[in-house]
Amino acid sequence: MKKTKVRLIPLTEDDREQFILDNQWAFKYGAMMEFGKRDDHIDDDGEIISRSTIERCIDTPGNETYRIVLEDRRVGGLILKIDKETHKNELEILFVSPEEHTKGIGYGAWCEVEALHPETVVWETCTPYFEKRNIHFYVNKCGFKIDEFQCEHFKAKNDVSSDGEDDFEEGPGEMFHFVKIMKS
Repeated sequence: MKKTKVRLIPLTEDDREQFILDNQWAFKYGAMMEFGKRDDHIDDDGEIISRSTIERCIDTPGNETYRIVLEDRRVGGLILKIDKETHKNELEILFVSPEEHTKGIGYGAWCEVEALHPETVVWETCTPYFEKRNIHFYVNKCGFKIDEFQCEHFKAKNDVSSDGEDDFEEGPGEMFHFVKIMKS
């Protein structure tokens, strides 16, 4: 299994805008590769993942946002939601620049995440149903298991906020949800 040694560097305010743009491009690239320019999974602003979603993830208290750095180049990024009480943590966003795919960067970054948070009991994440590369990555490389297929016939319990409204109304309506149990 190819694992490239990368560093995770906390996001700085002066890199915030580029982080958002790079993130959106990585997700849009995946949709365009699968569906072409006719993609109806892209929102009104032409994005798979909206600026407001990325900003919400960055700005949520307790979340950790990192740039993935290879040889002093920013080649991706990730956002972690860390629960210091339950140790049930979430990988909210992980992206690698499309030009850097297949180099072991994502797996190297994931290994760094696990080393950063050895107290984790369970990791969770999700990805759009059409992102075959991501599904392969999470299941075959990182050891996650698919535990839900979220679609119009099945709403995940955590997709509804306390007021009963959908937390996410953007992007593809079908997602795979993954878990990785670290400790029992």
